[in-house]
Amino acid sequence: MKILYRYLNLQFVIPIFFIMIGLIGILSFFDFLQEINDLGKGTYNLLSIFSYVVLSIPGHVYEIVPIAVLIGSMYAMGQLSESSELTVIRSSGYSIKRIAFTLSFTGLFFTVLTFAIGDLVTPLTEKRAREIKITAKDSIVTQEFRSGLWIKDSNSFINVEHVLPDTSLSNLHIYEFDKSFHLRTITKAKKGTFIETEWKLDDVEQTIFNQDKVSTKSLKSANWKSLIRPEMMNVLLISPEKMSSIGLIHFIKYLKNNRQKVSKYEIALWEKLIYPLASIAMVFFAIPFGFFQERSGGKNTKIFLGILFGIFYQIMNSSFRYIGLLNDWHPLSCAILPTLIFFSIGLIMIYKIEHQ
Repeated sequence: MKILYRYLNLQFVIPIFFIMIGLIGILSFFDFLQEINDLGKGTYNLLSIFSYVVLSIPGHVYEIVPIAVLIGSMYAMGQLSESSELTVIRSSGYSIKRIAFTLSFTGLFFTVLTFAIGDLVTPLTEKRAREIKITAKDSIVTQEFRSGLWIKDSNSFINVEHVLPDTSLSNLHIYEFDKSFHLRTITKAKKGTFIETEWKLDDVEQTIFNQDKVSTKSLKSANWKSLIRPEMMNVLLISPEKMSSIGLIHFIKYLKNNRQKVSKYEIALWEKLIYPLASIAMVFFAIPFGFFQERSGGKNTKIFLGILFGIFYQIMNSSFRYIGLLNDWHPLSCAILPTLIFFSIGLIMIYKIEHQ
């Protein structure tokens, strides 16, 4: 039985990996086509584009693993059904429930893989990819320190302690130098909000250095023109779905301490924990299709169905996320419902086929 256990899991793992490679190749090709339009902007050259595309691969892996598991499992079941191997396996006393249990280890493997890539790799590569793109296109170098975000803007250095979810800035320090790199002014502001083409600063304190004289002034508000744009803040605020679990937990805590709405990030955190389990659900969902009558279609039909169901699953995920945000659903329910639906359908079909 150990030989059969290894054989079944191998029959599933191999096509899943091949489909993953194919899907990643397609998505990376589309990324390249999209980025090639920006070739020549600033220092954004082919090497920068290639680096951006390569660093985006872990994010794609995280997104497509459940779909690849579903399509690969459907294909494997179709192949086993066409060759009558499933009939032989069942005749040897291997029930469908036992087949499902055996193949659950394939789902568990891809669950661990999805979580590891999504939580440990993707947050780092996504941030680095955006740093490369923004630095090359806008000629602004950014780096995150304990003191916050440091940005070079012409002859000024800007320190931002916090970037809020709406891309407004909290606790800014602007150090402006002249062409000889002598400090001219230090401007502190509690908040900065981007309006049309410039930043509006609130509660401003400015220190001005004029040779031997130092003067200070306070302003309720002031306008600040800069090359910095809100989208550049995405270096820190990558999409919540691609942040690490620890990062999300810290960010949620920060938002709660500042009485900010956290629903979007709580949903992302629960999705981070639930989404990898979709691989197990997809294996269970695919198994019953191998026991349908052959006239219902072979492995090619199974692949087509796998693609359709995979697309439908992603649509459900996105829909529940946005519907939950609009209706203030509990974050756990928004994250778990799509996976739970597929898992339940798979179990019900396995039970019905087993008791036919």
